[in-house]
Amino acid sequence: MATAVRMPRLGESVVEGVILRWLKQPGDAVAKNEPLVTISTDKIDTEVPAPLDGVLLEVAAIEGATVSAGAVIATIGAPDEVSMLRSSEATPSPSTQLEPTSNAVGATTAVKASAERPSGRSFVSPVVARMSAEHGIDLAQVSGTGLGGRITKKDLEAYIAAVKREVAEGEEGAAAVAPEPMALDVEDVLEPLTTMRRAIAQHMVLSKRTSPHVTTVCEVDMTNVVRHREANKRTFTRNGATLTYTAYFVAATVAGLRAVPEANSRFTDAGIVIHRRMHIGVAVALPGGLLVPVIRNADELSLAGIARTLNDLVKRAREGVLKPDEIQGGTFTITNHGTGGSLIATPIINQPQSGILGVGAIVKRPVVRSSSASLLPSADDVIAIRPMCYLSYTFDHRVLDGAQGDRFLTAVKEKLENWEN
Repeated sequence: MATAVRMPRLGESVVEGVILRWLKQPGDAVAKNEPLVTISTDKIDTEVPAPLDGVLLEVAAIEGATVSAGAVIATIGAPDEVSMLRSSEATPSPSTQLEPTSNAVGATTAVKASAERPSGRSFVSPVVARMSAEHGIDLAQVSGTGLGGRITKKDLEAYIAAVKREVAEGEEGAAAVAPEPMALDVEDVLEPLTTMRRAIAQHMVLSKRTSPHVTTVCEVDMTNVVRHREANKRTFTRNGATLTYTAYFVAATVAGLRAVPEANSRFTDAGIVIHRRMHIGVAVALPGGLLVPVIRNADELSLAGIARTLNDLVKRAREGVLKPDEIQGGTFTITNHGTGGSLIATPIINQPQSGILGVGAIVKRPVVRSSSASLLPSADDVIAIRPMCYLSYTFDHRVLDGAQGDRFLTAVKEKLENWEN
């Protein structure tokens, strides 16, 4: 009996995904847990494995189509089985294929084949998937006349024609016509937004609109941390972990969150939710954007445990093989912008968290050291060369006041400056 392969739900907030590339074609043999298709969500790109051994009978969603979580995207069965997704539509010839419009047919989301519709409604043929993706149509708005309410090519053509008429006549409720794009100069190049870049843009705008951002900055003497790392990095390497400075900042952040529990929280209309567990996300730069894998229960890990977990997450983030759950559920975020040479930054809060720590580059600078508590010049003053680093803490002013924010950052600073060898 043929088995349906469905678009997985990759997290509570992920309701759809884009088919990036089919790794198998109809007629190919597949093994259980073998990668079948690569999909992209607004959070992560990942591979969907085959649920069983067999033959890929049919593909129900073309590459580039956006499909709702739970919708059927393929079927697997025995070689002699007839696919449960037999398409009744033939591929349209170039003369009958509709040309893409400039979003006049709906500035809604792309194709969403709802798994909650009657039997048959969830099945979207490649022709319908491609047409709806080209015109930016939400299939939930289209009435289907096929078996079980399935949407046919004719149904979609009729819907497109009806919406075009509404737009032309200016009727209330018609889909809005997108403004004409700005003219490009001859040397200008328009780079379409990737799924990741669009999600980052939306998330950053949402964060700035949601939280009143405040940033406080301090300077940290990293001498003890640098000494500790130089003395122990070879031991860590032998034990299977690369000891990076980021691991120290994660451990110091744990100390700061213990000192100021309100920093490990999120704001709600009902009140401030303080998290008892410390799940610390670390921003990882990628060629097309960034991901924030989460070190869970960081407060329960030693420096070696943090380093080992961090190495694994960063490596798999760059390889594109993180699991969806590994980039969700963070309660606080660290961004080490100093790896690119930046000294000071004002990072944007990763919603719905209430704070983010920015780590600047560690550089040697001349600093004044004195045994005197007075700020007046003294014979005890000495200029020393020390590895220094700026930390910038951006927090939600609805949750924390300046004194609390400074207390958190001071606790992080003290942990780093007093690191024991």
